[in-house]
Amino acid sequence: MTSLNDSYNRKIDYLRLSVTDKCNLRCIYCVPAQGLKLKPRKDILTYEEIELFANCVVEEGISRIRLTGGEPLIRRDILSLVRNIASIPGLKDFSLTTNGFLLADYADMLMDAGLNRINISIDSLDPSIYKFITRVGELDRIMNGLAKALESGFNPVKINVVVLRGINDDISDFVKLIYEYPVHVRFIEYMPFGTEIGPEKTVNSCELKERIERFGKLRPVEAMRGAGPARYFEMKGALGTLGFISPISEHFCANCNRLRLTAEGRLRSCLFLDDEINVREALRSDASKENIRRLIKRALLKKPKNSLGYGHDNLQRQMSQIGG
Repeated sequence: MTSLNDSYNRKIDYLRLSVTDKCNLRCIYCVPAQGLKLKPRKDILTYEEIELFANCVVEEGISRIRLTGGEPLIRRDILSLVRNIASIPGLKDFSLTTNGFLLADYADMLMDAGLNRINISIDSLDPSIYKFITRVGELDRIMNGLAKALESGFNPVKINVVVLRGINDDISDFVKLIYEYPVHVRFIEYMPFGTEIGPEKTVNSCELKERIERFGKLRPVEAMRGAGPARYFEMKGALGTLGFISPISEHFCANCNRLRLTAEGRLRSCLFLDDEINVREALRSDASKENIRRLIKRALLKKPKNSLGYGHDNLQRQMSQIGG
């Protein structure tokens, strides 16, 4: 396997691969109140196109792939895609991010299909707050999915929590959760992406750490598999850990190792950069591996040194359309 490096000599070994722009939840920080116009089915990459691209990027040096959405589990026959990507020679880590709504039904089958890890988005453990944030979600169903993922043998199971000031910033229930389950809760600083939720709702990680240490001392632990930008801490007697992802207060561009492919086949080198490469057009006109390699190289050349010069408010896409 070769190694992929961008213009700043960062090793790029991680692809976030969105398989759909549809979601069965309507989270207030992800989807505007008026909703989103979904892409027509013909514009979404087929499984064959996704698998061809995945094979090429792994040959080029990508060793980690994460399936995202929208909500990936609502795409029809998703297990066949999981099975085929899991079998790619050279792929070392294969994961999926889900809102957990369908996870109780899918966990065993995802494990059997070759998925390694699961991240579940759960922004509150209070049913009323959870429903307010997701607009339609049922917390009991999500918690059943979490329990099933642990029962199926996924390790680690991570929980993603986007923290919004005045809405779900009482995170004491999540501190209690790591004493009940061997899960890794990651608190994520909110990044404004054109919804009605403004930047004043962002709570920085330092403030959250101070609040948590009222319950007990946080002790740093070594990064686990697939840690990415998260910094993890343990608490005495807990079964799991607490992590912090700080894109606002602690920029981690210098260590960014990822590319993103949207559901309609647009390759992005940076979350905050709308300068995309049309992979779908190439796949449908000249699907040779050499042509796909050229597109990957172009994406690496576009990858900026940092995202500080790009505003969150003027991006053309919502987070759910990019794949996170």
